[in-house]
Amino acid sequence: MATQLVQDHLTLTRRTGQSISISCGGTGPCYDEYTFWYQKKETETFKIIFRYHKSSCAIMNRYDHPQKNDFSSEKIQNGCSLKIENVREDHSASYYCGCWKSGSGSHTVKKPEVTVCPVKTEGRVEGDTALMCLASAMYPPLVRISWKRQKGSKEEPAPAEEKQQELSGSKSSAVIRLVKNETLYNYEYICEVQHEGVKTETPTAESKL
Repeated sequence: MATQLVQDHLTLTRRTGQSISISCGGTGPCYDEYTFWYQKKETETFKIIFRYHKSSCAIMNRYDHPQKNDFSSEKIQNGCSLKIENVREDHSASYYCGCWKSGSGSHTVKKPEVTVCPVKTEGRVEGDTALMCLASAMYPPLVRISWKRQKGSKEEPAPAEEKQQELSGSKSSAVIRLVKNETLYNYEYICEVQHEGVKTETPTAESKL
């Protein structure tokens, strides 16, 4: 269960090149010693930036955020803050801190169950296959899903021109990718799921709907 934390500054504006700090407090009810920072840009899903220790403010996991080297954690009087030393236009977003509320039961990390399969989608056109990678039943419920492909021994990221849809819920996350059928004949697509610093790779067999 999520708990409400305290962010003193809801709107901050800085010029390009300046620094900015966003505070996060009220972490007492968190069930363990860790808190998370997230970034939310318009038209995009939430992206986790890093996990940090709520007492020391030390960063524990940076995950795979595309701007991960731009962010740092800073200890302040009433908690910790997210700091950007050199602000750029592409940092424009909403930033949230969050943790999981303590309860009567114990909490342990549970790795995700990963399912990779073709699915039917409304946007699929003739000659395309929609591949879904679904991660579910994990704890904490925060994962990062990405696709890559392999031909023989050569491995490479899935091409940027392929359309992709991201879906997320309270207990599961999924990424659906549209791939040309002819491409599936030449490449094996692999779903990579990152959870709590551990990566799991699941390949998909060539198939069409």
